[in-house]
Amino acid sequence: MTTWRCVMELDAKRNVVAGSTRELTDAIGRAADLRIYTEFLHNEHIDVDSPSAERIREVAEFGVTYRVDQTWVAGIMSLRQPIELPVGFGPRSSMSFFLYNQDGTQAIARPYLDGGPVEATLGPAPVQSQPKMPKYHVLDSWDAGTNAPSQNFVYDFDRFRYCVNDSWREVLNHSVDGHVTSGSLDELVDAFSSGCAIKLGISNLCADLGDAPNRVPDHEVFVQGGSAYYYTDQKLFMIGSHPLVRVRPSVPMRYASHNWDFGWLMLRSDGRVVYRRCDPYTLKFSDHASQHAIRWFVR
Repeated sequence: MTTWRCVMELDAKRNVVAGSTRELTDAIGRAADLRIYTEFLHNEHIDVDSPSAERIREVAEFGVTYRVDQTWVAGIMSLRQPIELPVGFGPRSSMSFFLYNQDGTQAIARPYLDGGPVEATLGPAPVQSQPKMPKYHVLDSWDAGTNAPSQNFVYDFDRFRYCVNDSWREVLNHSVDGHVTSGSLDELVDAFSSGCAIKLGISNLCADLGDAPNRVPDHEVFVQGGSAYYYTDQKLFMIGSHPLVRVRPSVPMRYASHNWDFGWLMLRSDGRVVYRRCDPYTLKFSDHASQHAIRWFVR
C-alpha cells in the first residue's frame, strides 16, 4: 500500500481543485517528502518544432522544502541535472534548481559546473519573449551570462498534483542553544542505532541572505541527513545533510541576484550548524558556523 498521497491539486490556471493549501503546509511542517506531478505536451514544452503532440507525465522530486511563516510552502529540486528529453542530458553540465511554490509559480537557478566563459555582470537581465511557447510566462530574469543565471516564471502545466509521503516521526526538538523542548536525545539515538533515516527541520537557516536580514520572515528548511555520529560520553549527536539550496524566504519564493546559494550542512544536537557554502557564481567553497533550533525526524 503506497505511502504517497495527493494533498492538493491545481488546474492549468493554478486554481485549487482538490485538497487544500492547509493540508500541504501541515504535511510539510511534519517533514513530509514532496513530489509534484505535472502534465504537458511534447511540442508545447520540450521541442516546439516537433510534430509530436504526445502527452507527457512528469513527477519531480523536491529534496529541499521550505515552510515560510507556517503558511507558505515551496520545494526545490536539489539533485537534478538538466535532461534533454527523450535522449539524454542537456549540452552543458549544470544543476537545475527548479523551485515550485504552492500556488504553481516556478523558478530556476542554474549554476554551471563545466567552467565555461563568464561574460556578464550581476543584476536584472532582459526578459526574452517566447512566441512559440504561449504557456511559458517569464516574470523576470537575473544574472544572464554569469555562471549562475536564474529566472522566475510560470508554465501553464495542464495540472499540478502536490504529493507527500507523511511518514516521518519527530523525536527531538531543541532550541538554538540545544535546550530540549520536546522529545529526547535518547529517542533519536535509539532510532539512529536501529538504522532509521533522519530528516532535519532547521529554523531560520536563510536569515543572512539578502540586504535586510532583520526583515526575513520566520522559516523552516527541511532536508534529509546522511551519515550520522553519536559521541557516547559527551552525549552529542551530529549528522551531515544531503545537498541543499538556500533561498531568501519570501511569499512567494523567488530567485534574484545574490539571494541564493547551495551547499551541505553539518548539524549537531547542541544547535551548532556548519554550512559548507558553494558560491554559485564562482563555485568556491567556504564554511560558516551558526546556531539554530532544529527538529529531528526519523523513519
